[in-house]
Amino acid sequence: MVISGRNVEKGEGAAEKLRSLGTDCLFVQADVSAANDCHRLVDTALKRFGSVNGLVNSAGIADRGTLLDTSLELWDRHFNTNARGPFLLMQGLVRHLVEIGQPGSIVNILSMVAHCGQSYLTPYSASKGALATLTKNVANAFAAKRIRCNGILTGWMDTPGESATQQKFHGVGEDWLAKAEAAQPMGQLVKPDQLAGLAAYLLSPESGVMTGALLDYDQHVSGAYPE
Repeated sequence: MVISGRNVEKGEGAAEKLRSLGTDCLFVQADVSAANDCHRLVDTALKRFGSVNGLVNSAGIADRGTLLDTSLELWDRHFNTNARGPFLLMQGLVRHLVEIGQPGSIVNILSMVAHCGQSYLTPYSASKGALATLTKNVANAFAAKRIRCNGILTGWMDTPGESATQQKFHGVGEDWLAKAEAAQPMGQLVKPDQLAGLAAYLLSPESGVMTGALLDYDQHVSGAYPE
């Protein structure tokens, strides 16, 4: 297994934990917004393990921007991280799988904002919408090669990155999570360890021929309105 991210300390810590559980895990420092890092990540994984048959694209940024105040630089940063990075990693994996004639599975972590999103999430929503379409396109293109591609559209999630985003853009206090969760229908935000099981299922052979699916992982039902 290869895991990747920008933070070496966090990445090495996660890799060491997985190794302690008996998994041969390598951490590779990389920023998926950089094309060269994407190519290096795929090459490193193949050199280390010889073959790779699965990919989870979970990197992303959610910096705020409306239609009127989003700069070209911010737009490009969203698309480079949230759409181009996953595209390049999928390209590298699928090319390898086609060359060796083996099946594989891809899971893209998207967001419910791919359906629309708040006014201050214009570039984020657009980039996740692009990844949603790319997920279905890849699934259709390579189904005959037994290469599956599915996506999970997550709702509001409790992560360190979300906490930093809330503090940076919304000036929240230390109790922001408790307040946010109290306002949710099920009294919590999405937890990464809950989502992980679904991602593992979609990645594994247990999900059979399932491909091209975009699964809403949220406690708010799309299309529902207050009664």
